[in-house]
Amino acid sequence: MNSVLSSILIVYFSVTGTTAGVAQKLASALNAPIYEIKAKQPYTEADLNWNDENSRSSLEMADILPYPELDDLNAPVKEYKTIFLGFPIWWGTSPKIVNQFVKSYDLSGKKIILFATSGSSGLGDTAYDLKKDATGSPEIINGRRFPASVSTEELKTWAESII
Repeated sequence: MNSVLSSILIVYFSVTGTTAGVAQKLASALNAPIYEIKAKQPYTEADLNWNDENSRSSLEMADILPYPELDDLNAPVKEYKTIFLGFPIWWGTSPKIVNQFVKSYDLSGKKIILFATSGSSGLGDTAYDLKKDATGSPEIINGRRFPASVSTEELKTWAESII
């Protein structure tokens, strides 16, 4: 196997399963291991109601609540040079749990390539937002937003072009 491809880890956060599906296709396309970011307190449907200014996600994204706690700190990030980091777009950026993830690990010397799922929002300033919280000053690259229907072949072509 190509040594570049063997040093890749797919990490993702997903609540509804959309990002999980894209991450699984990407992992399959690159024959890479996969790790799911989970919140210690799982999100409920009510937590995700962006129309409710008092919902958990609304309060987190407004920085009224602290970053959510991670369920574990077992991501094998030390073993990999390149990490594809996927998540849904919330309020034009990554969910705060993703910020907590990059804050919780030493990412020195890592290349982090972002991918996201969203009905319409792009990545915007997500790389900049995450870089502010990242430990170890990794290289963080805005990748692409994908629909749930993206093909494994399209993901492979994109990933190989950006590695």
